[in-house]
Amino acid sequence: MLNLNRVGYGAMQLTGPGVYGEPADRENAKRVLRRAVELGVDHIDTSDFYGPHVVNELIREALHPYDGLTIVTKVGYRRTPDKSWVPARTPDELREAVHDNLRNLKVDRLDVVNLRVDGSHVPLEEPFTALAELREQGLIRDLGISNTTRLDEAERIAPVVCVQNHYNIAHRVDEATLRETAARDIAYVPFFPLGGFTPLQNEVLDEVAREHGATPRQVALAWLLHRSPTVLLIPGTSSERHLEENLASARLRLSEQDLTRLDTIG
Repeated sequence: MLNLNRVGYGAMQLTGPGVYGEPADRENAKRVLRRAVELGVDHIDTSDFYGPHVVNELIREALHPYDGLTIVTKVGYRRTPDKSWVPARTPDELREAVHDNLRNLKVDRLDVVNLRVDGSHVPLEEPFTALAELREQGLIRDLGISNTTRLDEAERIAPVVCVQNHYNIAHRVDEATLRETAARDIAYVPFFPLGGFTPLQNEVLDEVAREHGATPRQVALAWLLHRSPTVLLIPGTSSERHLEENLASARLRLSEQDLTRLDTIG
């Protein structure tokens, strides 16, 4: 398993609206990145299709040469001028994406590359094999998969160190994959841990937060950490205040009674 601090940082929000273009305040974005590392973050989630290129450029400008920092990126999509997300999973497209990430992050090898697959209907063997070949060439250290439950299929091609799927206290359809990753000692990285574009809102969440002197966001993140020992979190924000709140969730200890109450949400 990836040996990392359990709460990292997701950099997707460091762009303009729609995860496209420049942020409103580029210097603030770099301050948030530096502050994350100051507070102990040792893994950052990114992609060269965020922006596109914008987030990786910000990470490079703020944090290169990444001493002690693991950069986790993903491939499988490209962005178009109309802000669309277009699948890009042919071997040639994936090779180009890997080299874009290498160039814009200014590294010789990518720490972790997730292949975003999108469900069970998208072919996995050819694109994951292409990434496995790039790993054999030394351009990638480790591989992961995203937005798919097809762990067995991927592992027949190459070792998988992490699975990144949609999961949070109110959205638990991926429970079986979470349990499977725990059994195999593979990192499980829930995206949209705080609800994504529809922030989590629930009376029980609010009540538990008040009892702990915490925020509902912190309780939702702490619940995920209690859910499985292999969960790694990558909450994203462009606010230093929210960043500090998110990272403090790792220190929040929920009781069995708290967990029983919170389980009613899902």
